[in-house]
This record gives sequence, structure tokens and C-alpha cells, in this order.
Amino acid sequence: MTASSHHSVPAARLTVLAGPTAVGKGTVSADIRARYPDVWLSVSATTRSPRPGEIDGVHYHFVGPDGFAQMVEDGELLEWAVVHGRNSYGTPRTPVEERLAAGVPALLEIDLQGARQVRGTMPDARFVFLAPPSWEELERRLVGRGTEGPEERERRLATAKVELAAESEFDHVIVNDDVRRATDELITVMGLQPHVTHA
Repeated sequence: MTASSHHSVPAARLTVLAGPTAVGKGTVSADIRARYPDVWLSVSATTRSPRPGEIDGVHYHFVGPDGFAQMVEDGELLEWAVVHGRNSYGTPRTPVEERLAAGVPALLEIDLQGARQVRGTMPDARFVFLAPPSWEELERRLVGRGTEGPEERERRLATAKVELAAESEFDHVIVNDDVRRATDELITVMGLQPHVTHA
């Protein structure tokens, strides 16, 4: 039997997790990282400087503007964007493709624009929308941070309304009413077995 006909490892599907601002995508990702180490989380490239405690290659791949521009030009990114008119962020294509080819479940946590770009480059990926339990709850989370002035808050709420309207573009919708429950539902959607936890 030749190596080429030996299909012991089926290629995995990329799962893309997106949703409106402040819905808790990062919290769900952190829970997956902590509780499901067998799931590979994509690490974005960014031109911004590391924050205290951030490790290159773990939290982000920190690259200079020139290096990032080269990655874009060489088609090395599944998606990329300039955020808040300042820094560029993107998803390196090769690590994602390598994990999928090896049959490793891969998760990409991203914003909506990025998810739409990935749909263009990897249409067979699984797209999951993380939704808030209610508009009021999302508003509470947005305003609850207390870090933004009224104008910034209005801008974020307007953005969130537009983002919520994109729900129908996704294959699955998970309501983030409880982080552990939402994580386990995402794991199930990915075709994996959730841990049975006894509270």
C-alpha cells in the first residue's frame, strides 16, 4: 500500500468563530485553550507592539509593517485587516493548512469582516456565530466596561447592531449565555466530544 493511498488521517475542517463586539469570543477561546488543549487555536499576525505578558508566537506573531506587507503580497494570509486605522492584523495561512492536513481540529476566532474574507479563501470551513443572550445584555457588556466615552459607546453599539444582522450568514449560532456551556456546544459543533463536568 503506497503512502498516497493511505488515508488514516482525514483532513479536518477549519472552524471560524465570529460575532459582535463584546459578545465574549476571547473568553470562549480562552476556555477552549484551557479545557480542550487538543484543539489548535490560530495565532494572528499583527503589526502592533506586544503588551506586557504577551508572548510572540503564543498570543500573536508580532511582525513589522514591512514584514506584514510582504505576507499580504505573497498571499500568506487567509484574511487581514487594518483595525481602527492603525495596526494590521491577519491570519497566516500555512499553519492553518498544516494542522488541517494533519487532521488537527483548528479554531479561528475572528471579527466578522475577517470571517467573510475566510469564506472567500476557505469556503468549506465551518462558520459559527457567537450571539449574546439578548441585545440588552450585549449593551450592558459594551457599556459595563466603562472605558469609553458616550460617542465611542454609541459607535460601538451601532457597529454591534450591524454585526448582529450578519447572524444569518453563518452555519451555526451559539448563544453565549454561559461560557462553559457555549464552549461545549462549540466543541460539539466541531464534531468533538465535550468533557462531562460534574459541577
